[in-house]
Amino acid sequence: MQILVRALLGIVALAVVATTIIFILENQQPVSLAFLGWSAPQLSLAVPIVLALLVGMLIGPVLSWAASLRKKRKVAAI
Repeated sequence: MQILVRALLGIVALAVVATTIIFILENQQPVSLAFLGWSAPQLSLAVPIVLALLVGMLIGPVLSWAASLRKKRKVAAI
């Protein structure tokens, strides 16, 4: 059973890697981002999108952890 689970995880990981590579190869158009007067150099469209995804993947769990910590403190105070 454990071998099957590892095989399925491997297949899912390969699918994610393949999808990411295809996404990057399909989005090679150069774009320049501007934010609050700051302008970034021209990069492939995939770069800012992947960076936004990674930042979201980092911020989401941190905010979830902070909310659960607040809830635990509130329950402990009762």
